[in-house]
Formats: sequence, C-alpha cells, structure tokens
Amino acid sequence: MSAVNMSTCAACGKDGDGDCLKACKACKFVKYCNVTCQKAHRPKHKKLCKKRAAEIFDEAIFKTPPPKDDCPICFLRLPLCQSEIEYQSCCGKSLCIGCVYADEFERAAADCPFCRTPIPTSEDGLLERIKTRVEANDILAMHYLGHQYFFRGNGVPQDYKKALELWNRAAKLGCANSH
Repeated sequence: MSAVNMSTCAACGKDGDGDCLKACKACKFVKYCNVTCQKAHRPKHKKLCKKRAAEIFDEAIFKTPPPKDDCPICFLRLPLCQSEIEYQSCCGKSLCIGCVYADEFERAAADCPFCRTPIPTSEDGLLERIKTRVEANDILAMHYLGHQYFFRGNGVPQDYKKALELWNRAAKLGCANSH
C-alpha cells in the first residue's frame, strides 16, 4: 500500500488535527473532513478499501488467541484441562491444582492459598461468595455459578435457563469456557 498522510483529508487535502477528520469506517486507512469529501473520493478509494477491509477481517479471525493466564502463586501457565485449575471464590483467582495441593500439604490450612481468606465451611457460605463475585462481573464466577445451576451443584436447584443466562453473560465478557 502506498503511504497515506493520516492528518489530511484524502479527497480535498485539507489539513486537520486528529479530532476533526473522520476515518473510513471499513478500512480505517484514510480520513475525510466531511461526508461530501468521502462520497467524492469513494470511486478512487473503493478498490483499496475492500482490500484493506478484507485484510483487517482476516487479521481479526486468524490472530493467535491470547494464552491462558498464569497461576498467581507459581507464575506457570495454567493448564488447559479445567479439572487442573481451582477457582477461588474469595479473591476471584484461578490457581493451578499443584499450588492448591502444596498449600494444603505444607500448611494444612483451610484458607485460600492466595489471599489467606478462610474457606467457607458450608455450601451456603460458598454460594454467597460466588454470587458476590458474579455481581462484581467476575466472568469465572459467572461460569462457575452457571455450572452449579446446570448440574445442581453445591445445593443449587437445577435451573437450565439461569445457567444459560450466566454462561451467555460470561461469554459476552470474554470467558471462552462459557461458549
């Protein structure tokens, strides 16, 4: 692609600061000072615009997904297998199961290995923590609570509709496991 000056209108060449010029919505490669200039320049720009819009679309679809987070205790990548990750309802952290077991083995403590908050002894206490995290838009808590509603876990009554609502909300906020 040829070099384009992003601080001038592509049609009339009028200089402008970044705020007054509006970028082409499809390719975001050229800018215009108004709709009239955009319409006048469209025949010249159409071919380049379609090509650039296709490139942007391909980049979005084929980009490498971000890696999973790291365990906040050992700083190793969290495993891909969901059964090897434990969600902590107190601080909202996901820990590798190795760090959870190591903490239980070394300290024999009934608290969170990350924030040291005591683990609730009842299902109701755990559920209240999870619901508090859901209200704070914690996507992992939404996914977890949806799982509990779907499979009747931790004394939660089975409610498919509520489970799907929670999973859908978590997916919209970026939880890949909720899709």
